[in-house]
Amino acid sequence: MKKLLNTLTIKEAHKGLVSKKFSSVDLTKACLDQIKSLDKKINAFITVTEDLALEQAKKVDKKIKSGGKLKPLEGIPMALKDNILVKDAKCTAGSKILENYIASYDATVVKKLKEAGAVILGKTNLDEFAMGSSTESSYFGSTKNPIDTKKVPGGSSGGSVAAVASDMCFYALGSETGGSVRQPASLCGVIGMKPSYGRVSRYGLMAMASSLDQISPTTKTVEDLRMVLDCIMGVDKKDSTTVDLKEEKPKKKSIKGMKIGVPKEYFIKGMDKEVEKRVREGIKKLEKLGAKMVDISLPHTEYALAVYYIVMPSEVSSNLSRYDGIRYGFTTVSKAKNLMDVYFETRRQGFGDEARRRIMLGTYALSSGYYDAYYKKAQQVRTLIKNDFDKAFTKVDCIVTPTSPTVAWDIGEKFDDPLTMYLSDIYTVSANIAGIPGISVPCGEAHNLPVGLQLLGKQFDEETILNVASEYEEYK
Repeated sequence: MKKLLNTLTIKEAHKGLVSKKFSSVDLTKACLDQIKSLDKKINAFITVTEDLALEQAKKVDKKIKSGGKLKPLEGIPMALKDNILVKDAKCTAGSKILENYIASYDATVVKKLKEAGAVILGKTNLDEFAMGSSTESSYFGSTKNPIDTKKVPGGSSGGSVAAVASDMCFYALGSETGGSVRQPASLCGVIGMKPSYGRVSRYGLMAMASSLDQISPTTKTVEDLRMVLDCIMGVDKKDSTTVDLKEEKPKKKSIKGMKIGVPKEYFIKGMDKEVEKRVREGIKKLEKLGAKMVDISLPHTEYALAVYYIVMPSEVSSNLSRYDGIRYGFTTVSKAKNLMDVYFETRRQGFGDEARRRIMLGTYALSSGYYDAYYKKAQQVRTLIKNDFDKAFTKVDCIVTPTSPTVAWDIGEKFDDPLTMYLSDIYTVSANIAGIPGISVPCGEAHNLPVGLQLLGKQFDEETILNVASEYEEYK
């Protein structure tokens, strides 16, 4: 049976364009048709940039017609989380406060994608300002899991991941602060990766927690993800935290003989038994591929969630202070008697519950008399968590863990219980705290829903975990 164009991988679509089996406009229309038929049900997109996408696709088709050589991502339709700026397109961050904000410049990753000939279909839904684990806190409504629309897709990049999982686009970019691409990738059954902190420029990404944020891709296959990462990574003078390590990229090595660490702290009470079973089966599969499993300990893992939920809201409190109703976005002056009233009323009406909750938590943690007890202490423990990983990587090449302790849960199930929601990030936050890369690959199903296997690597050693993930994915 002939595959529908929008269900192809990036590699398959690229081959088809080169051999002129179909055009970029054909691919784009196939994706736009899928969005039109499915998105009312799934709500993956906030904005669809149909005119821009067709214009970009026509340009690529002209190049094909004239015999020009195509780049790997050229003419391939994709989507972007709605906290990444695309010039002249709406960028809301899933919030009322930016409901009508139009971006005045391109993010560095968008500039790179445009230069690579990507076709931008639109901007995807997210938890407000990327704060959440279920894509339920968006001002524009919840995104649904394409596998079962009664379930959440995970978050905060639920829109990007759901768009890929439902074949509305070939790949998408999300952002990661504590697992916001890997966790939904696990819950929706696709590939999601967080590159090392500093590997991809954050310029043009709306800041949530600057020391944790990282733009991250989601795709249908590991090979596709490698192609997207190759395009977006690299040093950027507009982001001083980026590094250029292209020359140090290691050669592809086989998984055979590789030492893979299994941390005891990641297999804990409270984890879904069926999920654990699938992950253990995934570990056995890695052994069959020739890897040697090594039991390791990451002793400060138990503090990772506490550290994350002090550092992140503290930085949120600082970063979100720019949304004041004066410079851009939503404003209200109806009840204001002075400038301070404008700030307070705008922020009260413009921010949702979760954003307000995290701003207040962060402001408290940074306040006089509490800074040393909370933020400073959290940063000290953060160093211990990073040291655990550094020590582990002297013994092993990479680490394997579950991505999420459960499969996708019902919409509304955890929404009114923030602490239970925060626990869904328990396996992913450590990678952001330590600045290391992590990837989630599907490893079967539990309760008829996808389960993800997570691989963590040394900082700037994306190549190793991509190699392991690739062999794992191809092994039947």
